[in-house]
Amino acid sequence: MQREHVLEHALNVLEQHGLAPSTSLEMMAGKTDLSADDLRRFWPDREALLYDALRYHGDQIDAWRHQLLHDTALTATDKILKRYEVLAEYVTNQRYPGCLFIAACSFYPDATHPVHCLAEKQKQASWQFTHTLLSELGVDNPTLVAQQMELILEGCLSRLLVKRNVHDVDSAKQLAEDVLAIALCRKNGALS
Repeated sequence: MQREHVLEHALNVLEQHGLAPSTSLEMMAGKTDLSADDLRRFWPDREALLYDALRYHGDQIDAWRHQLLHDTALTATDKILKRYEVLAEYVTNQRYPGCLFIAACSFYPDATHPVHCLAEKQKQASWQFTHTLLSELGVDNPTLVAQQMELILEGCLSRLLVKRNVHDVDSAKQLAEDVLAIALCRKNGALS
């Protein structure tokens, strides 16, 4: 059994059942060929597996963002909004990527806790991605617009934790498009 397979399975379990203590190593072993005792040889407790699964997931998202940033076939606007298309695909398949980082900040509120730090790092990377693309577009005050767009995304992810409805992704995408359109109008002097 490969480490990545275990981490993928653990992510799926965490996305379905949340970060509560009831999400045990036994549940995360689930349909793998390993028992909870087998997992304990590599991860001494559920928190260690949670941390490693989130780190693995963060690396996947970072790689996706890096690839997207360098995709010359897409405009900066397309790149900013692409996350909603991908998120809708995942939600349709009962997967909730990104939601775990939002939940981790709530479940581990101590800003010095390693899981909280990992989640916060991922949120900062998302903001930086958005800010980079907004700067490329030349919008007025890309810092403020990036904060607004990340607030929309985090709100969508928070809502997905509870409602798990793909229509919320569509609504968030429309709102992000509106914020981006207003920012581009400001850039061009239309709202001055």
